[in-house]
Amino acid sequence: MAEFKVEYMEGMQYVDVHLNNETVRAEAGALSYLKGDIAIHSELIPSITGLITSLLADESVYRPTYTGTGIITLESSLGGFHVIELKGESWILERGAYWASEGRVNLSFHRENLMTSIWAGEGLVYLQTKVAGYGKVVVTTRGPIEEHVLGRGQRLVAEGMYVIARTPDVKFRIQRPTKNYFGRFTSGEHFVRVFEGPGKVLLNPAPYWRYWMMTQKHGGSDYPSQATF
Repeated sequence: MAEFKVEYMEGMQYVDVHLNNETVRAEAGALSYLKGDIAIHSELIPSITGLITSLLADESVYRPTYTGTGIITLESSLGGFHVIELKGESWILERGAYWASEGRVNLSFHRENLMTSIWAGEGLVYLQTKVAGYGKVVVTTRGPIEEHVLGRGQRLVAEGMYVIARTPDVKFRIQRPTKNYFGRFTSGEHFVRVFEGPGKVLLNPAPYWRYWMMTQKHGGSDYPSQATF
């Protein structure tokens, strides 16, 4: 199995991928440098379905593979990285959260229902990357990750995009924070994201301070489209 190591340097984080005659996949443009006998492969022309789906999902059309023996160093970030180990289950990743995975991990897309897409501000189509099978997956984060296990009917309510991944059994919807309609104007929160179990969610409650300072400088973006800056 490929080994993913999250390394730290000068307030930045990056991922080293150790390969021993193995294959991994990474987000397009994620490579910093590599050492060893490693071949890079990227499809010249994607399928029409894959191209349309990627554009609708606002995700990369190309996610190249790296095969061989050696070490791959991916781009650094003021945010961080978290490794998920799949053991036959699947996870739905928020847009921009996917970074890398073992070659045997299956990548596809999950589509939210129409009303959730509209209320989430994503238009008519809200697609997210879905990973499934066996192997490790690296996701990007603004800061440290907490894993929460939700029982049946148990809810987690978040004001913004603090949940970066969830298992498919977790129901997701957008709703007003209060039962009364006008309460949303006085509560200070217009809409919230509700996650209902059973299942697991990965929560990113607070950013690293360097990341926070960078986002304030660039307009206070809630969540990055990519991890690197």
